[in-house]
Amino acid sequence: MSGTSPALQPPADAVKPVRHPDAPVPGELLGAHYEQCFGCGGAQPHGLHLEARAGEGVTVTAEFTVRPAHQGAPGLAHGGVLVSALDETLGSLNWLLRTIAVTGRLETDFVRPVPVGTTLYLEAEVTAVAGRKIFSTATGRIGGPDGPVAVRAEALFVEVKVEHFVHHGRQEEIQAAMSDPDQVRRARAFEVNP
Repeated sequence: MSGTSPALQPPADAVKPVRHPDAPVPGELLGAHYEQCFGCGGAQPHGLHLEARAGEGVTVTAEFTVRPAHQGAPGLAHGGVLVSALDETLGSLNWLLRTIAVTGRLETDFVRPVPVGTTLYLEAEVTAVAGRKIFSTATGRIGGPDGPVAVRAEALFVEVKVEHFVHHGRQEEIQAAMSDPDQVRRARAFEVNP
């Protein structure tokens, strides 16, 4: 990645990430962590509807198709939408660690345009953990999982407690999520970025 900032370089005492024993098995579809999430939620008509799958180790793969509502320049994906897809994919990694974390920093390289109608194939991996900091990388390819790279990113996620969302989120959504009788959905609603 070009121009990586020092904040995205793991410190010398960082450790290799360890997949949680209760993490979804490789190949398992992770599903939406929250139905109202712009990145993965099914209740967002113009959202990405990104679908992520657990990979080997602490990796995930994901896909989303660029629709007309996602364009910036005529016929091309908006750069912010592509960053959202990378952020959502990177955030899904935290489910494999069973850690509640938020995006602290995300740096993106745009390598080639992504036309409307294109499926973006994303891969992400946690590269290191240092205390509450989780370092990860992602790439987005077009034309297939082995196609040319269109976007790539490096990220730093920071582990937080669920109170982070309770104190900063809109009360009605927080209460609705916390009242969900399904324990897994209730926990997953608070797993990634606010």
